[in-house]
Amino acid sequence: MSGLIVDRVMPGSIAEELEIEPGDSLVSVNGHALRDVIDYNYFGSDDVLVLELEKADGELWELEVEREEGESLGLSFEAPAPARCGNNCVFCFVHQLPKGLRSPLYVKDEDYRLSFLYGNYVTLANIGSAELERIKTQRLSPLYISVHATDPVLREELLGKSGILPILDVMKELAGARITMHTQIVLCPGLNDGEAFARTVEDLARMHPFVASLAVVPVGLTGHRGKLPALTPLTEAYAASFIGEWGKRAQLLAERLGEPFLFLADEFYIKGGIPFPELESYGDLPQLENGVGMIPLFLSEAEQVLEEAEHLGEAEHLGGARITVVTGESPYRYLAEFLERLSAVTGASIIPVAVPNLLFGATVTVTGLVCGRDIIAALQGTDLGDLVLVPDVMMKEGEGVFLDDLTLEDLERELGKPVLVVESTPFGIYVAVTENQVKAENQVKAENQVKAENQVKAKIKIE
Repeated sequence: MSGLIVDRVMPGSIAEELEIEPGDSLVSVNGHALRDVIDYNYFGSDDVLVLELEKADGELWELEVEREEGESLGLSFEAPAPARCGNNCVFCFVHQLPKGLRSPLYVKDEDYRLSFLYGNYVTLANIGSAELERIKTQRLSPLYISVHATDPVLREELLGKSGILPILDVMKELAGARITMHTQIVLCPGLNDGEAFARTVEDLARMHPFVASLAVVPVGLTGHRGKLPALTPLTEAYAASFIGEWGKRAQLLAERLGEPFLFLADEFYIKGGIPFPELESYGDLPQLENGVGMIPLFLSEAEQVLEEAEHLGEAEHLGGARITVVTGESPYRYLAEFLERLSAVTGASIIPVAVPNLLFGATVTVTGLVCGRDIIAALQGTDLGDLVLVPDVMMKEGEGVFLDDLTLEDLERELGKPVLVVESTPFGIYVAVTENQVKAENQVKAENQVKAENQVKAKIKIE
């Protein structure tokens, strides 16, 4: 029998009182068969529920539940197996991975459910009428859609797949059902830029506000493309020229639509050596997880941290601390400036180290794709001070491993220093630095206390 496999039962919950256990399968709610957690949330919103449950030993239970409005049953379920991607995108990052990584990294997913649940970008190239009807009926909003180009022929060329529904037709149907969509374009110089790009932007802008935002992200190329199609990387001149044209046009679009709509990825400004726009121009940061607005947000938070540190007078408190902070090459200059100022304010010595990406190649410079072995290669033989800070974006969430499966313990063993994972924000770094210093001071106090007690004991013994 199908259903949702119970992963966890919250202590003290209704589910625990009903003796539901991990490994049981929730088959239906109020007569509706459950395909995934979306169905569970949709059909399980009533205050009176009839649950059909299959126990781990195969026994079938029927449970009636009455609960207070908004009260949770206390169940969590195993994540759904994602639908596999059937595209063959010319810029697909998975196709550019080196050999030897853990197998899940080579899995390409293309699942509108994960777009709704987790904000994953999907092309909707595998969607049909049944899936569209479900999205509209169950109000699966917002969705995150990789458009790349609205011209049907060009889009099929980019996705490496023919016979797909025209994306504008799909999105217009979703907009008609008042589904909110955030969109992106992976910009490939010479392919979907120029007039094709301008057409795509205008097509999507016409569907505002249901198309709520559009991010432009430059194509990412690793050193492992092999026999893949030749693509032109983002250059300094191209990035500067693109910002010069589309930075202004983004402002005009914002004025026309009444809010920011078109966002250029941070990498354009970093590569082009162009100052970032004010943080306010990014609105409520709808594309932050897509690498849009991360540096402006970092710079804004850095000023707040420095102001707080100055206000608290941390110079006396942190004097003598020596800490190394690792980062990717892209954000290095911004992190280095912040840490230099933070060191001056606090009296500590906080040193950033940009880690070259040997795993993926020199063209990959973002922090989130730095692996453990590359950190070791960059840091071994250098004076690391008392502690090494690693940003959390380098780690696989919930598993504590890097992309190459190395652990923090591996780093500590190879580097001979304690390693701490921190939130990759100015506040995260500041908290880690201050807590480390307090811990060090407490350790010194404890050692001094023990030393003093031993001296007293020795004196008594002599007397």
